[in-house]
Amino acid sequence: MQTVEKSTAPHWKSIIAQLTAVVGKKGIIQRREELITYECDGLTSYRERPALVILPKTTEQVAAAVKICDENNVAWIARGAGTGLSGGALPVENCVLIVTALMNQILKVDLENQRVVVQPGVINNWVTQAVSGGGFYYAPDPSSQIICSIGGNIAENSGGVHCLKYGVTTNHVLGLKLVIPSGEIIDVGGEIAEMPGYDLTGLFVGSEGTLGIATEVTLKILKTPESICVLLADFESVEAAGSAVSGIIGAGIIPAGIEMMDNFSINAVEDVVATKCYPRDAAAILLVEIDGSAVEVVTNQARIAAICRDNGARSIDIATEPEQRLRLWKGRKAAFAAMGKISPDYYVQDGVIPRTQLSYVLQEIARLGEKYGYFVANVFHAGDGNLHPLILYDNSKAGALEQVEALGGEILKLCVKVGGSISGEHGIGADKRCYMSEMFTETDLETMQWVRTVFNPKELANPGKIIPTPRTCGESAL
Repeated sequence: MQTVEKSTAPHWKSIIAQLTAVVGKKGIIQRREELITYECDGLTSYRERPALVILPKTTEQVAAAVKICDENNVAWIARGAGTGLSGGALPVENCVLIVTALMNQILKVDLENQRVVVQPGVINNWVTQAVSGGGFYYAPDPSSQIICSIGGNIAENSGGVHCLKYGVTTNHVLGLKLVIPSGEIIDVGGEIAEMPGYDLTGLFVGSEGTLGIATEVTLKILKTPESICVLLADFESVEAAGSAVSGIIGAGIIPAGIEMMDNFSINAVEDVVATKCYPRDAAAILLVEIDGSAVEVVTNQARIAAICRDNGARSIDIATEPEQRLRLWKGRKAAFAAMGKISPDYYVQDGVIPRTQLSYVLQEIARLGEKYGYFVANVFHAGDGNLHPLILYDNSKAGALEQVEALGGEILKLCVKVGGSISGEHGIGADKRCYMSEMFTETDLETMQWVRTVFNPKELANPGKIIPTPRTCGESAL
């Protein structure tokens, strides 16, 4: 575990007193048994107990707390709902964890200008709930949208089902109020999509808490489409389903989302969620959502159905009513939870590949799974090639985690090899930093570090994340 070494040990009694003065006694957690809750995020394989947890409610409280950490050379890490899957909110030794769960207010709703202002602890789905009555919604929709927070989405640049057509979090953030590691409060971006000058908003979104912490977020909301339709097509082979995806995009159609699930995922979901709409004998299914004007949806629905049939789809179900659509999506949204039900542990990766490489990469993942002796379920955003292979294992068995990590690493290298990326929406965090050198040169990594140093010169904000540390880390992952 990466630790931050300082010349002198922190004076915790004094630090606790200062932080208590800022957030109050109810805003600070220091009992050892209570700190266990915060040992990890959604990547439960890695654990480190923080020295202290604070629960601020305002920008000013965050700024004061960060200033205290800066003055005492204490590492601090921002944490939202703790649903991240790359160890981005993993504590380091002797750190202060700044948890934004109580910063959960929707500060402003401006339907006329299609924007809302929220605190970072607001849950993703709350944004849509707040504006749906006016005929609007918030597009980024991670599978964890009912529990993940906007602050975490900002840190990891989260995506979701609809990122194919509407983009990921960065495409929907207009402005940010930030507390940078010195404790200063700054504003970047604004209330319109394009602001003059450097794109500091784009720089901060996806920086995983290494440049500062967002305390207010101005989001763009979209008008609810006139018509929405979901198609479920099942195939006798993964290759056929992949060809259908390429055919849809190649025809110039951009659906709101295209998701694929393999046979293992289908049966896991049906065993747990029992949607009774996913054919258990299918090698793969595609869920294709199209939206827009009524005429556009009807036209594209027919075109997509024809492309799927041309590529070997056995059957196609079409859902237009809200309840029907939700039923088709229910299994996909619950896929990760279903894996947790059938396996003691699972390890999920998050690589991106060109769509044209889909069949080859899935075959290679299956081969790697056989090589290491683990089942790998595949459920992913097929439209933009964002894979989420889930490796099922039992952590109680000696050496299992190390084997699974090695298998996950080979999958990431495979993604890079075919022209892809080691992350699409889960971030790098502590989990994938050792593979950054697979994708970036030494000069690239050094340049990234220079940028981070501008805002975080003492490396107190989320230290040890993203950039391989020590430099031999990348070599040790081979």
